[in-house]
Amino acid sequence: MQSESCNKATVVIIDDEQIILDLTSIILKNRGYNVFSATDAREGLELIEKINPELVLLDYMMPGKDGLTALKEIKERFPDTYVIMFTGKGSEEIAVELMKSGASDYLLKPFNNQDLSERMENVLRVRSVEIHNRQLLREREMLLAEIEEWNRELEKRVEEKTEALQKAQTEIVQSEKLATLGYLSAGMAHEIRNPLNSIALFIQLLKNGIDQPEKIEYLDKSLKEIDRIDAILRKLLDAAKRPRFEIKEVRIDQIIDSTIEIFMPQIKHHNIKIVRDFRQIPPPFQADPLEIEQIFTNLFVNAIHEMPTQGTLAVHLDHDEKKMIIRISDSGKGIPSECISNIFDPFFTTKSCGIGMGLAVVLRIVKTYFGRIEVEKSDENGTTFLITIPFTQA
Repeated sequence: MQSESCNKATVVIIDDEQIILDLTSIILKNRGYNVFSATDAREGLELIEKINPELVLLDYMMPGKDGLTALKEIKERFPDTYVIMFTGKGSEEIAVELMKSGASDYLLKPFNNQDLSERMENVLRVRSVEIHNRQLLREREMLLAEIEEWNRELEKRVEEKTEALQKAQTEIVQSEKLATLGYLSAGMAHEIRNPLNSIALFIQLLKNGIDQPEKIEYLDKSLKEIDRIDAILRKLLDAAKRPRFEIKEVRIDQIIDSTIEIFMPQIKHHNIKIVRDFRQIPPPFQADPLEIEQIFTNLFVNAIHEMPTQGTLAVHLDHDEKKMIIRISDSGKGIPSECISNIFDPFFTTKSCGIGMGLAVVLRIVKTYFGRIEVEKSDENGTTFLITIPFTQA
């Protein structure tokens, strides 16, 4: 009984002997095969390309392109088409050569019908198993590729989540530092200002009773130092706690321009080039203009300090549907990489002078408006601060 797979198989017979073609075709059609025939290799290859058969019966000795050459071409071009060779020369050398070249089996002429049928069924069964195995291997490779892609995606997501957690942890730490600073500064301001006021009063009284210019100069210097201490206390309080404020409609582009104008004497003195890249001007939003001005005042002071002889101070302004985007860039020497994580800490500074409160004040103001500030880039070509502030303060 013929198997269902064999009965549905398509077979191409290639042989230059017409009688072999006719007899073999009749035998195979009677057994349920779809049979096509060709009298030479060229015609046979055209048939194979057209109908893509499961099996080819190919004569070894043919004029023109011989069977061995045709076999190699079939296996190269049509790997899913299996080949049984017909040969009238029965030698081990030919059999080995045929099998090495890709033949699945070979039959010696003349052959009997039963032998041909059994050989074909065996080859078709082997073909079915091998093609199924190749399909499984392809599916396995696809699955492995998918798993690899999933792993890459998972690693990417883990990396993104880790980075987000690190940023969140940094913000929590910064918030805790500002809160701690608020408690300390409020108490320090009260405890220090009372004796400072008394000292200032006593010095004023001493000045009234002294007419020696040199001693008066010393007293004036003492008063200036008292004022400096008081200014430090005010900065400390500004960094930790929001002072009095007045909310009104603010145009951030106008505040940037007015702040640049305030610094024009220093900018000209240091030979600094200003680049205003206002791609899209954000709509007005509700804020305290003095607070927003403080952001740019502190950043411009730092930028100018990094460019003592010449450089470029660039302000990039843009927005999307939810937030305004500001970048402040200088062409200074950059922030040391080991310092970047600490630059917003109170009292941290890389300058030889200053108390390190400017960026702490900036951070406090930006967070007041539910925004973010970070160092987007810092290297030997300069530093860029990125600030984003949402339009909806919630």
